[in-house]
Amino acid sequence: MYVVPRKNGSWELRESVTTAAGPRSRTLASFRTLTPETIARARDRATVPLDPAAVRRAAARAGAPIAASDADAAAAQLLEELARGRAPRPMLRALVADALDSTRERTPSDNARAVAPWVAASARERGAALRDLLLLADRLPSPRTPPGRPFPRIASGAA
Repeated sequence: MYVVPRKNGSWELRESVTTAAGPRSRTLASFRTLTPETIARARDRATVPLDPAAVRRAAARAGAPIAASDADAAAAQLLEELARGRAPRPMLRALVADALDSTRERTPSDNARAVAPWVAASARERGAALRDLLLLADRLPSPRTPPGRPFPRIASGAA
């Protein structure tokens, strides 16, 4: 099973089957973003058992967009709201913190905390921010390098 891009921007999940005429490729499902529904549709058409985790890995290797889980989408939305200064009520905050604390694997780094406001940002918002940063970098003055002495020429001669 493998994932290939199409010229129209969609993707195909395919499987290879061996026939009397040689190997053939069958399309199990077409998609623009890999979703659980796409995987279920492909599982129904597959000739061998299909592992959803293997399908996601194949899509990631190919560079296909993969839909976030409902929990990831909700977490991204919560982080976006927190970044804008809108926190949930104290009771909900305590319940969410308690639920997450039981599944906590490790403390997030400062880099992860810094990127939190951008988790739910659209590609357009991220692109605009990148463009602004590049324009800023273009306007920074060039570093002044002190006039140095050139390295002395090494002349080789007969020994």
